[in-house]
Amino acid sequence: MEGVPIILVVEDEEPLQEIVSDALKEGGFDLTTVPSGQEAVAMVESGVVKYSALVTDVNLKGPVKGWEIARLVRQINPAFPVVYMTGAAAEDWASEGVPNSILLKKPFAPAQLVTAVSQLLNADSPT
Repeated sequence: MEGVPIILVVEDEEPLQEIVSDALKEGGFDLTTVPSGQEAVAMVESGVVKYSALVTDVNLKGPVKGWEIARLVRQINPAFPVVYMTGAAAEDWASEGVPNSILLKKPFAPAQLVTAVSQLLNADSPT
């Protein structure tokens, strides 16, 4: 892995955006935060930034949900690390979530998020 991993964070609630951003920055990651699924899809499809992982809320405002964003990134890279955050949609993870992803049920501790992202990124690298 070259340099610092860049995480794409998709969260539409500003207070949670700040908590997630602070936790990941403290965990040593760079990140790009967007408030909507449409923006996340545009960022991924542009290919301008090579993201290392996706952290997304499931229920976003607008037509594109976290499930769809994860499926899109997995079409581009089948091993792409995905962490979902949700309060209400946890029971849908088995049917909607991508394989080998992690779901954090809100409220969660910021350290849990950093651990989840690190775990998925490390699973991808040779041991």
